Amino acid sequence: MNTRIAIAVLGAAASVVAAGQGSPARAPTAGTVFAFTVEGIDGRPLPLASFDGKVLVIVNVASKCGFTYQYEGLEALYERFKDRGLVILGLPSNDFLWQEPGTEAEIQNFCKLNYGVTFPMSAKIKVKGGGIHPLYEYLTSKEKNGAFGGPITWNFNKFLVGRDGRTLARFDSKVEPGSPDFVAAVEKALGEPR
Repeated sequence: MNTRIAIAVLGAAASVVAAGQGSPARAPTAGTVFAFTVEGIDGRPLPLASFDGKVLVIVNVASKCGFTYQYEGLEALYERFKDRGLVILGLPSNDFLWQEPGTEAEIQNFCKLNYGVTFPMSAKIKVKGGGIHPLYEYLTSKEKNGAFGGPITWNFNKFLVGRDGRTLARFDSKVEPGSPDFVAAVEKALGEPR
């Protein structure tokens, strides 16, 4: 192997490890959500590569929104399908009328006490505008995420991601987690091989 190529490969692997996004032995899948890491609500890195092989619902959430009641439906969906490989990932955001003003501890308490949330949650995240998190930069990019790209319209926008880390569907805030269309899309995704 050419020395320059070997150094470039090692440098790229080191960058992935330094970013907390994987290991040289198993780099995250480029061009999918598995290439990203968010900060967990507990402050520890939460690499989305840890969900590789699972069906993932990525949803920006808020505690003081007209759609906050959807936490209940998201938790019910998670409980119903988690043994088949479904993961709900809630990403609190204060980007829409400051409807998520609390600290991570307050958000976690609110979700557990009011809705019994047990699915993974991140620390607060920017889903639009300046400082947008790279995950949401990817999700909202028409170039990178195809027909599913486009701005986040409000709290509780939902992305359905297949076992391979690619977006399968996107649902507006008004589509409830228990709606027949949403549940059917989740069941279809769970039935598809990696």
